[in-house]
Amino acid sequence: MKKFKKLSNLLLVTALAGVVFTGCGTKESTDQAETTAAAESTTGETTAAETTAEAELIEIVVGATIEPHATILNSDAVKNSLASQGFSIKVVEFTDYIQPNVATEDGSLDANFFQHAPYLDDYNSKNGTTLKAVANVHFEPLGIYPGKVASIEELQDGAQVAVPNDVTNEARALLLLEKAGLIKLKENAGLEATVKDITENPKNLKIVEMAAEQTAKVLQDVELAVINGNYALSNGLSASENALLVEDTDSEAATTFANIIVVKEGNEASDKTKALIEAVTSEETKTFIEEKWQGAVVPVF
Repeated sequence: MKKFKKLSNLLLVTALAGVVFTGCGTKESTDQAETTAAAESTTGETTAAETTAEAELIEIVVGATIEPHATILNSDAVKNSLASQGFSIKVVEFTDYIQPNVATEDGSLDANFFQHAPYLDDYNSKNGTTLKAVANVHFEPLGIYPGKVASIEELQDGAQVAVPNDVTNEARALLLLEKAGLIKLKENAGLEATVKDITENPKNLKIVEMAAEQTAKVLQDVELAVINGNYALSNGLSASENALLVEDTDSEAATTFANIIVVKEGNEASDKTKALIEAVTSEETKTFIEEKWQGAVVPVF
């Protein structure tokens, strides 16, 4: 009988203990579930708030050629500046120089970024448009790059020098060769200079004219080549590391051929335009350009 009581008591204690421990376990699980649910609820609220904040930003749509224009527009420097002003940016990339202006004129784009003022003036004149430049952003200097020779001093009589053959860039190339002391141009030839304006050529250099995009591709065939900044970049060349001489940032070419932000006439003072100008010409954007391209792309603001 005593044994039976002891056994009964033992079973009772065990059962009670089970209830106690099970109860504790249930409370911990409940607390954990409540904590998890609360965390998930908070996370959901934060995400929703962030989404709402992003949705409230006013989108600016800008057309641009890829390098360096789209890269600049997609930089954190530009995006952060715009966000602080209540705007976001959508960059539409183009591979030609016609459609960005067409889309800006018809209102598909709020702005574009790919051209310089002389090109814009020519486009407006030929197409009856009145697109407006609102900000100078950067300049892509031409550089003299080594081909068969490693330096300008090594040039021999009759050496070949490749230059771009379009009117604007050929003049710039010839002015740069004059700056290097290799040729002399007719006085005041300026940005309309052609090979016919060469008055002195002591080394009898053979100026090889070709499409601008080809100048970087023939380096192995000529002694020197004068190459546009964007084509140098796309062929793995650096103005700061590879060029023997580059255009000055205070040269006539730098002032004339600065790449610009363009908008449709009437939108020059819109809130979108003001915000875009502030973002693209900020100190943060200037630093971004200088650090990324090391002289191949030069801010002019």
